[in-house]
Amino acid sequence: MRLFTIFFGIIFVIFAYFQLDDPDSGVWIGIYSFAALACFMSLRNLWPSWVFYLLAAGYIVGAVLQWPPEFEGIFFGEAQMRSLNIELARESLGLLICSVVMVVIGKWGTPRI
Repeated sequence: MRLFTIFFGIIFVIFAYFQLDDPDSGVWIGIYSFAALACFMSLRNLWPSWVFYLLAAGYIVGAVLQWPPEFEGIFFGEAQMRSLNIELARESLGLLICSVVMVVIGKWGTPRI
């Protein structure tokens, strides 16, 4: 579980870095930085499991609200966006990844308090 948490903590830091050129970079850097912080806090068992479940719920709500009106795919191979729907789908997927990681950490990575 420790390697899982370190891996995703580093991944979330990288996700935050990739947001630097985004028009709304402040929001996304904050979202991914907080997910990274949560991963690193769980390494020392500084937060109880309910905090991670609360974060997961927030990330799920964000993913649902961010879901594009018309899904056009994610298109990982393309550097340029063809439409706003692709960007919204990518952002929603990022929030979903954060949510899944928070649930896993809450279930298996923290003491029961």
